[in-house]
Amino acid sequence: MAIRIVIDARHVQDFGIGTYIRNLVEALAKIDAENQYTLVCLPSEKHKLPKLPANFQQSMYWHRDIEKVDHFAFPAYLRGLRADLCHIPLNRVPFFMPRPYVVTVHDMSRQLFGGDGLRNQISLSHARRSLLRAARVITVSSATRRSIETVLSIPHDHIRRIYNAPDPRFASHDVPADSRAAGPGAWEHERRRLLQRYQIDFPYVLYAGKIHKTKNLPRLIEAFSVLRSEIAGEPGGERLEKLRLVIIGDEISQHPEVRRAAVQARLGPLVRFLGYVPFDTLRAFYESAELFAFPSLHEGFGLPPLEAMACGTPVVTSNCSSLPEVVGNAAIMVNPENVFEIARAMKDVLTGPDLRARLIAAGNEQVRRFSWERTARQVLETYLESARR
Repeated sequence: MAIRIVIDARHVQDFGIGTYIRNLVEALAKIDAENQYTLVCLPSEKHKLPKLPANFQQSMYWHRDIEKVDHFAFPAYLRGLRADLCHIPLNRVPFFMPRPYVVTVHDMSRQLFGGDGLRNQISLSHARRSLLRAARVITVSSATRRSIETVLSIPHDHIRRIYNAPDPRFASHDVPADSRAAGPGAWEHERRRLLQRYQIDFPYVLYAGKIHKTKNLPRLIEAFSVLRSEIAGEPGGERLEKLRLVIIGDEISQHPEVRRAAVQARLGPLVRFLGYVPFDTLRAFYESAELFAFPSLHEGFGLPPLEAMACGTPVVTSNCSSLPEVVGNAAIMVNPENVFEIARAMKDVLTGPDLRARLIAAGNEQVRRFSWERTARQVLETYLESARR
């Protein structure tokens, strides 16, 4: 018997959650023609989702989930849709959420790094209540599952681990629809054109992801400064002397400490800050980078390192939280609090062609462990099980 499923798609434009929503919906559309889906979107986002089959429809809703009125308005709106199940794709559940519902918890950074104040205690209490009331909690890594169990005391059997996956377009060389070139070598031509638009004509180390204190960007900038001082005189030093650090991420203006770190390290124009970039531009930056550096202090899953691997770029990342689980042996892992260890790992990759080749090959293998079709099948199983309960 078909069921009616509502997916809260209001974050479809976000850097991380948006990737999850878009790819999950597309994968569900490929494997499920029986059940009916309603995607709740903000009016400004109604054209952000791809064309979907007839059993998928969009429904417009006008409040964001950060508004206090959403605790009342969204539950009332959902009751009007008469769904058998609702999927909230992040841990921000309205207080009066009607059951049954499924919640995806991507990470516990807010709870782990929120401090001991009254506001965080209230947040912890609400998060625990929301997850206990859920028919099932989906989490994206074993590390995050352990955090949910430890911090929020959610029973192990109430949580299902379902891995994310990189967007399959990262591993392709398809040319964008608006490309100026066609035929063999078209993507290579387009990639150079996209980089020229940002005046990138130098080798660079890349970071891409959210701009947040847990992403450890000031230490990455310090490590890049150390790296610059150590690569002088190395084989290939003439090329490496032109090396830059490129940081792609939204909300950079809300984190002045990141720019301040570049000023204090006297790097000036050697660090380029870019805001949000379109998908094909991001793919071009991944593919053209000398290496991808991601020394995050905490990740619920850690999708950017996999995206870089899918693009054939070697990765240096952290040895903590979910990242070892996600990258396996396909990356150089470092203590993210040790600037010199980060710098040393980057130098080893930049100056070691054999190491670089090994990481690229291992990265290609590691990416194959994750797929959105597998993710969607496991999520669909969770929907059906939760609706029956």
